[in-house]
Amino acid sequence: MADGSQLLSASRRDVLAGAGLVLSFTVAGKAGAAEAGGAGGKLNAYVRVAPDNSVTIVSKNPEVGQGVKTMLPMLIAEELDVDWSQVRTEQAMNDFATYGRQFAGGSMATPLHWDELRRVGAAARMMLVAAAAQGWGVPATECTTASGVVHHAGSKRKATYGSLATKAAQITVPDLKTVPVKDPKDYKIIGQPLRQVDTDAIVTGKPLFGIDVVVPGMLYATYEKAPVFGAKVAGADLAAAKGVKGVRDAFVVEGGTALDGLLPGVAVVADSWWAARKGRDQLNTRWVEHPTAAQSSAAFAAKAVELSKAAPGKTERNDGDVEAALKGAAKTVEAAYAYPFISHANLEPQNCTAHFKDDKVEIWAPTQNPEPGRQLVAKTLGIAPEAVSIHMVRGGGGFGRRLMNDYMVEAAWISKQAGAPVKLLWTREDDMRHDFYRPAGWHFLKGGVNAAGDVVGWHDHFVTLGENGTAARSAGMSPTEFPARFVPNYRYDLSMMPCGVPTGPLRAPGSNAIAFVVQSFIDELAHAAGADPVAFRLKLLGEKPMVGDAPSGYAAGRMAAVVKLAAEKSGWGRTLPKGSGLGIAFHYSHLGYFAEVAEVAVAPDGAIKVVKVWVAADVGRQIINPFGALNQVEGSVLDGLSGALHQKITIENGAAVESNFTDYGLMRINEAPPIETHFIKSDNSPTGLGEPALPPIVPALCNAIFAATGKRIRQLPIDTAMLKSG
Repeated sequence: MADGSQLLSASRRDVLAGAGLVLSFTVAGKAGAAEAGGAGGKLNAYVRVAPDNSVTIVSKNPEVGQGVKTMLPMLIAEELDVDWSQVRTEQAMNDFATYGRQFAGGSMATPLHWDELRRVGAAARMMLVAAAAQGWGVPATECTTASGVVHHAGSKRKATYGSLATKAAQITVPDLKTVPVKDPKDYKIIGQPLRQVDTDAIVTGKPLFGIDVVVPGMLYATYEKAPVFGAKVAGADLAAAKGVKGVRDAFVVEGGTALDGLLPGVAVVADSWWAARKGRDQLNTRWVEHPTAAQSSAAFAAKAVELSKAAPGKTERNDGDVEAALKGAAKTVEAAYAYPFISHANLEPQNCTAHFKDDKVEIWAPTQNPEPGRQLVAKTLGIAPEAVSIHMVRGGGGFGRRLMNDYMVEAAWISKQAGAPVKLLWTREDDMRHDFYRPAGWHFLKGGVNAAGDVVGWHDHFVTLGENGTAARSAGMSPTEFPARFVPNYRYDLSMMPCGVPTGPLRAPGSNAIAFVVQSFIDELAHAAGADPVAFRLKLLGEKPMVGDAPSGYAAGRMAAVVKLAAEKSGWGRTLPKGSGLGIAFHYSHLGYFAEVAEVAVAPDGAIKVVKVWVAADVGRQIINPFGALNQVEGSVLDGLSGALHQKITIENGAAVESNFTDYGLMRINEAPPIETHFIKSDNSPTGLGEPALPPIVPALCNAIFAATGKRIRQLPIDTAMLKSG
């Protein structure tokens, strides 16, 4: 993110009559009071104060259920010193020149905006106070604010922000570096549990999501792509599709070879989506043979085993002498772990509405990453990026899938060829069979402990997807991944195999699988050492509060604290009935430190009941919206459990087999356990919550199953047949 620490002096322009104060703040670090729709450079305002004293605050980032449309405006509203009841929120358009990157990913909304947006609100408040002070002829330092009103105690005068807005718009905007912000003890909005601003619209079914968009003259489209990713069209019965009532056109799109761009396919455009769908049924599309058609999940797994027995492609980290350490260890453990491709399975399938006209295209999309989408559309259609405008529409789940914009470029291309605005809506089968999947992976581990129960050696030969020394999207692992730096003799070897399956980030990318492997194997070593799993982990974390240097330092002290808290709250060590067990795991990702305990009961037939989950988290000194925080933690835990218990995408003949919720399960409400969450408020800047609660739950579940049954889970999803008694 570009530096956002400086505000430009505002141009002294009057705002439109009755429009009130408009405050802008750009990613280039410049902001100003600006005329709404006025002359000069385009400024996309964050704050708008109306004469009736209502305040509109714009949320810059895409909303996909993570609550950012509520949380980011809370930061501004707090320092503006208005009541939340006065606030209305609006979703920003994609505007890179004003906002810089606008994206929903990496749990970065809080760390990137905690300071900057509070200061935007504080700057606006200072301008309003200055306007009042000038009008009253008193020092600004004698004025106070509350609930959108400026007060001067000495003269007993007061003025609403709405009455001051026009004058405030002419005040020079203060330098953000000099703008004071509130002491946390004075917070009235930050730290309060607030509902998402869209909750009423969601529960009453009002049009809100990308799938709800309607524009005048809009047609509907489907787009059929090859089961084998990237295969070209050999032929299709276009006339048959066009013969279906309501179908306007059907045509082949040549497309390209980039899996994240416009791929070959056949579009059907109609007066209704159902007509387009029925027309598609008549296409009988034939596909050109593709070289990746021979790939399969079974072949990948077999190749991984083969590569594990050979010299690695490269060694990513090699501390000490692992071979000597393992040879001299009192106990050694060897294990192979594997996890499959999984789908994002957004409840709202991919969709986009586009209107291409006069070499410009207007887009309505539930994207997590609009600016790369704008660039992709411009490049593919051969127009300037400035000719592409994107309305960011609320997404019905993202989890990383909507960081890609393939559906956006498809809609734009179809609209251009159809000569009309078009809503493209994928089927559930399209969505599941044309995902950017969480990549599969294979870890071949050896570890050793000494007589004192210390981990003395750790070797991981990680076999992943990729080629030419570069891992596929989200298929890598950092050389500093725990327990690197905590084990004196540690080696991480890496081998890769080519893959034609598109992969990409899925909630807590990398970590969602790596934590399963690392924390499960730590549990195996604890068992080999005859140690309590909690005590073993605390010993491994050690006594140093920080291991390594910034930016990749690991705050072992913070992690130890959440481990202790999770163990305490779960009643770790208590006696449980036969067939029940507790499991613990921890993981650091997305700047958050999380430890989780799962309690399970395993029936004689292998059925698993997750009885309860305890979460302990350290994401810094402030929880901005406790409701939103709990939503994110609980959703992450359920997401992780769902994946571990049910989810797998199988590749056969180069294509995804699973296609709908009939063969790709999601956790049902009757399976969802109660989740108890505790936050440690440490003296660290606040960080995000969309992802870091997910990784620990998978190994915590698997370790609990071992405690209940004595059987290790080394492959996902969990096969309950192996858990049957007898």
